[in-house]
Amino acid sequence: MLIQNKNKTEVDHSIINEKKGVTNYITQKRPSEGISFFIGKDINVLENQLGRPARIDPSYYGYMWYIYNVDHNRYLQVGVENGKVVTIYAIGNDLEVAPFRIGQSIEEIFSTVFIETNIDIELENSSYRFELNDTDVNMRPLIQLGDIFAILYFDKFTGTLSSIRFLDATTLIKQRPYELVYRGELIEAKEIEDFEWTLIEKATEQQIFDLTNILRLRHQLDPVQWDEKISEVAFGHSKDMFETENFSHTSEKFGELSDRLEVADVFYQLAGENIAANYIDGPAVVEGWLNSKGHRETLLNNEYTHLGVGVYHKYFTQNFIQRWDE
Repeated sequence: MLIQNKNKTEVDHSIINEKKGVTNYITQKRPSEGISFFIGKDINVLENQLGRPARIDPSYYGYMWYIYNVDHNRYLQVGVENGKVVTIYAIGNDLEVAPFRIGQSIEEIFSTVFIETNIDIELENSSYRFELNDTDVNMRPLIQLGDIFAILYFDKFTGTLSSIRFLDATTLIKQRPYELVYRGELIEAKEIEDFEWTLIEKATEQQIFDLTNILRLRHQLDPVQWDEKISEVAFGHSKDMFETENFSHTSEKFGELSDRLEVADVFYQLAGENIAANYIDGPAVVEGWLNSKGHRETLLNNEYTHLGVGVYHKYFTQNFIQRWDE
């Protein structure tokens, strides 16, 4: 299980940020090239360059995710609000994410970029400070690049950059992925209506499915197939955890995963489950699973053939099974 609460992630970490003797840090200005160029640009600029997205998903924070998932090596989620690009999540190996590179070693990044533990923002007569703990610094540091920000998601098991999120200041404050202290007015995402939750949950399930297969392909594993019946089982467990406030693989009412799959008449040879709670969105939770040994083993188990994802509010469940073709 994996839970993120009060902007802290309960995972172990072993990468130490060493900068002794390093003096050649890159100038942390806004990049003049790469996909971060789109932050703040009109949607027409985005579509002229990248074309229409494969789909458009709602988010937890008011912007719409433009999903570019036709090529897993160029997988991109672009957040658009009021006709402007406000955030970008990039995981495809072939994407230009200057001044970094997907797959770049952590050691190289730490030798060229100074990682701050406190990031201060002045915005609309209010002051904000994000405070990063040791896990944040070593697993998902926040970098200011001129007037935009980048969250670097490291894969601690390979020692490389797994993915990156670019975003503007307002969106960063809405998401609050780190401990935040502020003076003035706190910028909040708009309240989510009941009917919107269902749309966001279904969209997040598909994003988690896409990202799972991108990571499996990155590690030379077969992709898993979507299974709607298993997804219903996973959704039921996420909903049960939310309603009972019992964050566990075992439900007091519905039992273990094997019990839930049996009730749903799911035939399988092998099954596994990942759960998480209180992450900011689908990309963040997948990167969290990737960096937790047990979850990673499930995520990257080549014996699994099918996957169902269930999201209820910010409770997340993946149910994997191995099923031979009938």
